[in-house]
Amino acid sequence: MLAPGFWDDQRHARRLAREAEGIREELTLWERLTAGARDLSELFELAASERDEALIAEVSERAASLEAEFQGARTALLFAGEYADADAIVTIQAGAGGTEACDWTAILLRAYMRWAERHKFATEIVDFTEGEGAGYRSVVLEIRGRNAFGWMRAERGVHRLVRISPFDAQKRRQTTFAMFEVIPEVEDDQEVTLNWDEIRVDTFRSSGAGGQHVNKTESAVRLTHLPTNIVVSSQNQRSQMQNRETAEKMLRGKLIEMKIRAREEELARVRGETVSAGWGSQIRSYVLHPYQMVKDHRSGHQTSDTSGVLDGDFDPFILAELERVAAGAPIASAAPGDDD
Repeated sequence: MLAPGFWDDQRHARRLAREAEGIREELTLWERLTAGARDLSELFELAASERDEALIAEVSERAASLEAEFQGARTALLFAGEYADADAIVTIQAGAGGTEACDWTAILLRAYMRWAERHKFATEIVDFTEGEGAGYRSVVLEIRGRNAFGWMRAERGVHRLVRISPFDAQKRRQTTFAMFEVIPEVEDDQEVTLNWDEIRVDTFRSSGAGGQHVNKTESAVRLTHLPTNIVVSSQNQRSQMQNRETAEKMLRGKLIEMKIRAREEELARVRGETVSAGWGSQIRSYVLHPYQMVKDHRSGHQTSDTSGVLDGDFDPFILAELERVAAGAPIASAAPGDDD
């Protein structure tokens, strides 16, 4: 970091400094785990040779603690790839189905906010379009915490709900869908440079919950990237400048995600695999009627604890998918299952 000119580009330098700090922390952790395992092995040999029951119990307790720490460190290794440690910007979009689909979007929003709370991650809704009658047609959620993007990237795809609709007077079973997309939140990136000659900037009045101020001024910002037709917007910040900064991060993240997807598709092509995208890439079903089941169509992981999952208990599903991909399985989403 002391190389001549290192700090000339301060944003890039700060990014490298964060990466270096992360590597140092990981090295320290694994060195501590290795030393801990070695000390426990020696202590166990001593306890066994002296048949010291109290010492054996202590070794067992410390081994359980070390095992838990090891599992946490092992999980961190699953977050491979660029930007895995970045904050995440999640978009949940309702599929066909009117009010039912908008309500499903709101249910998923609450579930992922509860998931973030379990991980002590910060969340903020940065943009939304309300549904007619209930929920959201679309909502954008910022999740801030280490490896947030690494965690959430495993959730990309279509989430399918089967239940008795509370909006159907005849109480019929309905199937509805929501699309889950995620991009990394980055301040700046060497791979992506925003050319403002190719970006249209629009301002409009916010409908967000920022008080009267946001509704009386055109504080909301919409950016349209003309070459790709990518559109992003932010309306929940109090000032136009803050909303523009948020929208810039969202646009940069979407362009980065395009590059990541292109590399994945090229790798899949070389391997002879197929990468599904769009509304055909259903990843998980949440069946609430006629029985209770949440099933991931990629990893096969499933549970009957639908209430727990919809209260934010996504970790077993995410870890199963990360394990599957780490083992060399294709990133492609699976086809719909037969669990309806």
